[in-house]
Amino acid sequence: MHRYRSHTCAALRKTDVGSTVRLSGWVHRVRDHGGVLFIDLRDHYGMTQVVADPDSPAFKAAESVRGEWVIRVDGVVKARSDDTVNAGMATGEIELYAQDIEVLSAAKELPLPIFGEPDYPEDVRLRYRFLDLRRETLHKNIVKRTQIISAMRREMGDAGFTEYTTPILTASSPEGARDFLVPSRIHPGTFYALPQAPQQYKQLLMVAGFDRYFQIAPCFRDEDPRADRLPGEFYQLDVEMSFVTQEDVWNTMGPMMTRIFESFADGKPVTKEWPRIPYDEAIRKYGSDKPDLRNPIIMEAVTDHFAGSGFKVFANMIASNSKVEVWAIPAKTGGSRAFCDRMNAWAQSQGQPGLGYIFWRAEGEKLEGAGPLAKNIGEERTEAIRTQLGLGAGDACFFVAGEPSKFYKFAGEARNRAGEELNLTDRDRYELCWIVDFPFYEWNEDEKKVDFAHNPFSMPQGGIEALHSQDPLSIKAYQYDAVCNGFEIASGSIRNQSPDTMVAAFEKVGLSQADVEERFGGLYRAFQYGAPPHGGCAFGIDRIVMLLVGARNLREISLFPMNQQAYDLLMGAPSPALPAQLRELHLRPIPPQKKD
Repeated sequence: MHRYRSHTCAALRKTDVGSTVRLSGWVHRVRDHGGVLFIDLRDHYGMTQVVADPDSPAFKAAESVRGEWVIRVDGVVKARSDDTVNAGMATGEIELYAQDIEVLSAAKELPLPIFGEPDYPEDVRLRYRFLDLRRETLHKNIVKRTQIISAMRREMGDAGFTEYTTPILTASSPEGARDFLVPSRIHPGTFYALPQAPQQYKQLLMVAGFDRYFQIAPCFRDEDPRADRLPGEFYQLDVEMSFVTQEDVWNTMGPMMTRIFESFADGKPVTKEWPRIPYDEAIRKYGSDKPDLRNPIIMEAVTDHFAGSGFKVFANMIASNSKVEVWAIPAKTGGSRAFCDRMNAWAQSQGQPGLGYIFWRAEGEKLEGAGPLAKNIGEERTEAIRTQLGLGAGDACFFVAGEPSKFYKFAGEARNRAGEELNLTDRDRYELCWIVDFPFYEWNEDEKKVDFAHNPFSMPQGGIEALHSQDPLSIKAYQYDAVCNGFEIASGSIRNQSPDTMVAAFEKVGLSQADVEERFGGLYRAFQYGAPPHGGCAFGIDRIVMLLVGARNLREISLFPMNQQAYDLLMGAPSPALPAQLRELHLRPIPPQKKD
């Protein structure tokens, strides 16, 4: 028999009754039932119940073991009685009667509990991550993550893609975040950068003629952490294709990602035909370019109903500024003053002056609008709003006014809030879509200049002619995002493979041809030697896994994450370098200046 095990802790079944077997694993818990000891023995694969009664030669050893000790057990498989069968365990029809127990490794008193998985301070969980990973939920999340990545690789291979590995030490790239810099010992005073994404390399692969590329790519960005973004590094399914339109990318990746979601959705419905929603429409309807389509609320403009009305706050705004609009956020079943007041209080907690509302109630056979706004604008306008939005008795509507560019994000948050509070949002499904036709440029208020709104290597709609003849802020790009349940899970575009168009695009943000050649020399040179039309996207693996396992935080699907302060509590990183290391790199740390 093998030194440590003949079976795993998930393998034994009723057909093994009578067999002598050997198991090894961790003691999950020990229970004493009237002198008979029951040990739940756990390994990576599952759990088996071990029984040691006072007559067993293993009883003395069984009395000594404690939670999370590693032991080897030899014993005979026996069937459980009908009333003790555990249908919730794969091995629930059998138990192992111990004949010999060997302690392979004792464990000190645990700094955090494994059994039961109660909430525990995150700093302790991260410091002892090797213990935290023994918890059933986190362990399963990590296993499912690897299964999802394996499924992605299979799907990509079946679709004719080949995986290529791109460099980790590279040059700085304008991906919208800070680079992690790596000092060069061989070239003093110079630095490599860790890739924010393999963007330029995958485009160069298309120029080199490789046609269909993918990679499970590590990406590094020196960003502040959030619940849906880890500090330091993340992984993406990186994709690039030659001789394609954006429709080809959508038609390839949409069905593929639907199959991935369906494989791991535990029966929850998944969108099969992804709607393609223009960016401007998404902003107006949902107040976001990553809308949660599980929420049925669709916002509409109701400016005309307030123009010249008795509600002077809105009426005066509309009269004094042609850019002012009033947006309605309809909330079916929200027609109570208590709910409306809660929404108003929430808006004030967000730094807003409030949230105007109307709610409708039945007065006999007549529907009546209630609330301060209804009284100010009158019965006719109130009824016109109700009719436009398709609302009825027991429903409500909230209103936001101003220049849409300044309030749309708040309006979108109010939409989400109402959907959650009223249980209108269906939490048991995956709603996916493409957001398309993103603006190519945006106004940078801090620097008072035009800047790229998305990927600077994208093709502007209309090509170089649009760059020469259109207002930059009116130009759309062949850019698109994939969105699921309110999270951006992918971003992509058709690339600009023309060197002249590339220079013209960067000139709009203040960079000259010389700047382009200096910063993006590899790509710029490549485009001079026969570059195919190409495009692609990158799906965020961490966010996809988070959605599929139902986690609320990326740290629940990552092996060894940092904390919210971007510190690795387990390994103690970052840490000061040794003086000898700094001398080799010709570096001297400059302490931060103390604030007065």
